[in-house]
Amino acid sequence: MSLDIEHLRTWIGRTETMEDVATLAPLLALTATLDRDDAPQAGDAVPPCWHWLYFLPTHRQSEIGADGHARRGGFLPPVPLPRRMWAGSQIEFLVPLRAGQPLARLSRIDDVRVKEGRTGPLVFVNVQHEIRADGELAILERHDIVYRGMPEPSEPAPASVAAPTGEQWSRRIEPDDVLLFRYSALTFNGHRIHYDRRYVTTVEGYPGLIVHGPLIATLLLDLLRRELPQAQVKAFSFRAVKPLFDIAPFEVCGRREGGDKTIRLWARTAEGHLAMDASATLA
Repeated sequence: MSLDIEHLRTWIGRTETMEDVATLAPLLALTATLDRDDAPQAGDAVPPCWHWLYFLPTHRQSEIGADGHARRGGFLPPVPLPRRMWAGSQIEFLVPLRAGQPLARLSRIDDVRVKEGRTGPLVFVNVQHEIRADGELAILERHDIVYRGMPEPSEPAPASVAAPTGEQWSRRIEPDDVLLFRYSALTFNGHRIHYDRRYVTTVEGYPGLIVHGPLIATLLLDLLRRELPQAQVKAFSFRAVKPLFDIAPFEVCGRREGGDKTIRLWARTAEGHLAMDASATLA
């Protein structure tokens, strides 16, 4: 498969603008999906990272590729590698979004680069988002996307990293297919790896449905909200380390680290491996 990185790098600097409204219905639906009983009302602050419920992709059905994503090209560069993953984000929360506010997002391709991985090339695409609420800059987000090829059947699994221990808080998550379907529906995410078991196991070769990276990040922040309900998050970053599947439970964990303002968060597989590493900074 040809990989013309110089052509892909011509996407650097491209921008996209979108408008939306922080409507209440998806906030109520995500509250139910996370099994919470504190349904928000009009004017309430939108919890951190729930802005992912807005600015959803609305590609026409005829524009969808075999994997359920929109066909390559358009705003994002047409990377000719089949696997795509939300690798991580770094987010600053400047002012809270509030239910009912008009929103606007300016997105820009900041970088496209290639790196030779253990089993072939990896292409990293960095997207910068600026989100305004009622015209005021509210959120700055760097979104990291990685593309890679399909592994060979004989390819050994990547080495796992042991998850931290000594957490102050933890919560066991049962990632059944209903949870994954509801989150896919809420984010209008057609990527088949999250709901189509036949596709994810026979075409992409995974052992089960893959838990969405942003859902894991949302569950980490939800743990923080449950343990420190009055805390205000001013920054959050996460890095996906190992995929999680619906065939086994996992844990979301957290502890204070380096003082009262820094919270270390992580997701741990049933085998004790690190699946996601994250950090939140409190106001």
